[in-house]
Amino acid sequence: MSEANGWRERLFPFVDLAGYDREALLHDLSASATVTFMGIPQGVAYAVIAGLPPAMGLYASCIPVIVGSFFRSSRHVVTGPTNAVSLLVGTAIAAAAGTDVVGTALLLAFLVGGIQLAAGLLRLGVIVDYISTPVVIGYITGAGILIGIGQLPNLTETAGASGNAFRKITVWASHAAEANYAALAIAGLTALGIVGLRRWKRSLPGAVIVLSVMTVASFLFDFRALGLRRIADLARVPTGLPPLTLPGSDWSFDDAMTLLPIAVAVTVLSLVESSALARAISARSGQRLELSTEFAGQGLANLAASFFGGYPCSGSLSRSAINHQSGAETRLAGVYSGVLMIVALLLIGPAVNFTPIAALAGLLLVVAVDLVDWRRIRRILRGRPSDAAAFLITVAGTWVLRLDHAIYVGVVVSLVLYLRRSRILTVHHVVFDEMGRVFELQFDDPKGEELACSRIRIINVEGQLFFGAAGELTEALEAQINHKAIKAVVLRLRRARSMDVTTVAILEAAAARMAAEGRHLYLCGMRKKADELLERTGAKERIGEDHVIPTKSTLTWFEAADVALARALEEIGEHDCGDECPVVRHLETHDFTPISAPNAAQ
Repeated sequence: MSEANGWRERLFPFVDLAGYDREALLHDLSASATVTFMGIPQGVAYAVIAGLPPAMGLYASCIPVIVGSFFRSSRHVVTGPTNAVSLLVGTAIAAAAGTDVVGTALLLAFLVGGIQLAAGLLRLGVIVDYISTPVVIGYITGAGILIGIGQLPNLTETAGASGNAFRKITVWASHAAEANYAALAIAGLTALGIVGLRRWKRSLPGAVIVLSVMTVASFLFDFRALGLRRIADLARVPTGLPPLTLPGSDWSFDDAMTLLPIAVAVTVLSLVESSALARAISARSGQRLELSTEFAGQGLANLAASFFGGYPCSGSLSRSAINHQSGAETRLAGVYSGVLMIVALLLIGPAVNFTPIAALAGLLLVVAVDLVDWRRIRRILRGRPSDAAAFLITVAGTWVLRLDHAIYVGVVVSLVLYLRRSRILTVHHVVFDEMGRVFELQFDDPKGEELACSRIRIINVEGQLFFGAAGELTEALEAQINHKAIKAVVLRLRRARSMDVTTVAILEAAAARMAAEGRHLYLCGMRKKADELLERTGAKERIGEDHVIPTKSTLTWFEAADVALARALEEIGEHDCGDECPVVRHLETHDFTPISAPNAAQ
């Protein structure tokens, strides 16, 4: 692919529609119909989670879906309201209680879209790689449980409360005696019906079928007489096209800044959620993804949501999976889904007003259970202790903190784990056996003392040799310096990367200490950039030109190490090992002639 074509596909990914034919059209239309059927109950339910009028969930499934499908990299990911993002949006809505919640949602969508678009244009797609899977699964698990807890008052038609998970449960439990058993029955039948249809035939749109039955029953038998609320009691779903809206028209700059922390949290969650989903589907479809284009497309979708009555959206896991499984061939399947949702608003919007809130609670309980992925949770808990800790900390954060704060806790945990792992050096003791073969052993391995030279230590250092590894490098060198019987240390640096002035200073100080005691530190096998850094900082001169043996075109790193060993043997002269010295045997096995002249290795 030429550079010009690459830029064109990144900026205008819909150019892949060239050659669109009738067969692809039929597949895309079929998939889009299924996605739309699923999107209607989900849009309403997720808006309820966010504390918004149900119509906003449907509006977020119209124009944003069309824009996202055209401009994101993935052909199969369907943009729209999602459970985890809706719960996080609900945090902003709760904070805006008593003010214009619709205006809050529109401005939030605008801020999120702007940040995501900027991230895409700046090609920051790589940032999602620094958010670990345990953190993402921890957030989604915690969010799923919170969704279930949040629906308890709707399940029983009793009073609820805001605040953390424990407060919500406490307040709900205190009113449990006032439960409406008709609401419990409707919610239970809805949940059982959805699960039952799914197990009988997974391809059926169970949520649509069961909610349609409950809506018709509510219309025919007047469920309000039983004390059951309907969608219309929250906010009526109007008939008509998505409205044109102007985000932030009644907000000041300072007001917008108060929303910014939540907007950033929604951005992070949306990007992680969307990119993980896009990668999972592309692994099955074989499509090549461009994550920065994915970011920009998601940003444009959220900007569209802010101007067409929606709220922040993301890549929908369930609708995207259905879209791919139903045989969608191009990105136009998502476009058709958005168009069909507009048609649905024009034709069946008023019917949605009769849907019982208790039935929505039953649907959301199923959604909450689905979000808790026990298979992946078990894998995380059986893995590294650090991964298990990241998962548990993030889950706990969702229960006791505001959700945007929980996202930040998860991001910080991910970064701490990344920095901790990136700074770890692998330091091994290198020894030779009777045949001259090389072994790398842990320092506490007794075999190392048996095979090692009594006066020369060979240390192999691997990993990122930057300031973050200063403590580990110092500790490794101190262990050798404090071993007074050792007269020479050969430090192999071939696999050490990213050397900086902090680690150069540590190496220089260690060499000076050993030199003051008549002992020697040799650095060998380092790459060109590390050698040039030693040269520029003057460290090579202070350590000793003949004590620094870099890898060069005429000298492999194995040969550089042998040069360092030969010089160390020459410096220390006779020692306890005598002719049986493993270093001597190694050099003889390699038919190596010791080089004593300082510049001989050059």
